[in-house]
Amino acid sequence: MNHTKQVNTSIRLSTGVVGCDEILNGGLTAGRSYLIGGVAGAGKTIFSLQWLRAGLALDEKCMYITLCEPGHEMQRNVSGFGWDLAQIEILDLSPNGSDLRESHGDYHMFPPSEVESVPVWSAIYEAVARARPTRLVIDSVTQLRYLATDEYQFRKHILGLVNFLNNSGVTSLLAFDPTVMEQDASVALAVDGVIRLGRNISTGMAIGLRYLEVDKLRGSGFMSGRHPMRIGNSGIEVFPHRIEHTGSLNPGERMISSGITGLDQLLGGGLESGTTTLLTGPTGTGKSTLGTQFLAHYARTDRAVLFTFEEPASFIMARSRGIGAPIDAVVASGALKIVRINPLELYPDEFLANVREAVEVDGCGMVMIDSLRGYQFAMEEFGKPQAHIHNMINYLSRNGVSTLLINEVEHITSTSLKATDLGVSHLADNIVLLRYAEHAGQVIKIVGCLKKRIGNFQPELRQITVGAAGIEISDKLYHLQGILTGVPAFTQRD
Repeated sequence: MNHTKQVNTSIRLSTGVVGCDEILNGGLTAGRSYLIGGVAGAGKTIFSLQWLRAGLALDEKCMYITLCEPGHEMQRNVSGFGWDLAQIEILDLSPNGSDLRESHGDYHMFPPSEVESVPVWSAIYEAVARARPTRLVIDSVTQLRYLATDEYQFRKHILGLVNFLNNSGVTSLLAFDPTVMEQDASVALAVDGVIRLGRNISTGMAIGLRYLEVDKLRGSGFMSGRHPMRIGNSGIEVFPHRIEHTGSLNPGERMISSGITGLDQLLGGGLESGTTTLLTGPTGTGKSTLGTQFLAHYARTDRAVLFTFEEPASFIMARSRGIGAPIDAVVASGALKIVRINPLELYPDEFLANVREAVEVDGCGMVMIDSLRGYQFAMEEFGKPQAHIHNMINYLSRNGVSTLLINEVEHITSTSLKATDLGVSHLADNIVLLRYAEHAGQVIKIVGCLKKRIGNFQPELRQITVGAAGIEISDKLYHLQGILTGVPAFTQRD
């Protein structure tokens, strides 16, 4: 009987895995076979079931053929996700499967000479021909490799199976162990795509890292690279590693005021919209307070968000009340959102997804990251933080978002002046320096603008005072020289 079925290969089938369709340029091409590889515990079964459940949501006929894990065990193992597999036809060909027991007695272990007497391949063909599923999972092809008498027989069988599935119009996922795949490339060559799930342990923080990677997608482009993923209460979620292209939505269309007259004067009227500003200096100089002041003033008319890697929202709000500039009202209204980030919880691409949501869903036009050191600590396990920061700034700039980056430098006073210890100052359009200085037996704080790509600024140093009366900026410090060394000297004004 000819089971060839014509399928529109321009149709993309959603994987049902959040983030994965974007990586696959819309999903899996209908009527083709794909390999899903990964070591034990990588998430192959969960991924496969999510894919089948996405088909059920479209009233498609779905089948799962298991060669390893008994069907009832699989249902029990995914019960934590709240998934009901009743509508998925499960064919149990595992060693203790009922089909094999009924036809051939207990199936425990067969030597190679007896393997051919077990009609596993025939059972797969017959089941697919009978059920004519739209989506099929075979878990796993590795077991079929073990059942084969030799490599030649396995290659012949697997090529025949893939051709049969494709000719039947079935879109199939074939699970496979990557170590066996490395030993025998015939499976990877036979299928139309290879998706790899991986996991390892980070070297610095000893936390588990999971990722998804596409090795092959015949007839289609895809998003290359390793894309971090998580297995949560709802299944697998993938965070695409997007390479954000550069561009900008006309920076400087409006001027953003801090609400502090002296600071706005220093900055030539304020900060131009759509630019990236680096607020840098030693700990305690008022960087976060100054940045929050910009956010709060901006949030009077638009939406803003603060991602904090260090302080909880309650501390930030208490500090604002302590200087007479409470932000409680704008936070309560939702115009200013404060998001606390645990450095051990997020991948860089996962964090960028949060930033994108704040911009594209919440409509935030100003974003503040506090601080780059906290970001570095959180993200250095996943490659160079500079690359991730660059990627994030490209995205924000391209979307016309005004960005504030809080950066802490190590030295309180020093003759060696560096804007950052991360080497990312070139990414900033504006650099505002805060610094300590010793004068007249006391420690004072200094603020100055080192750089502005758009517009003018006052190239002068002023004293900044943060107290119960708020933030105050003095006039230019005419009588002091050597301020940036940290130990200025008094000079007579002409």
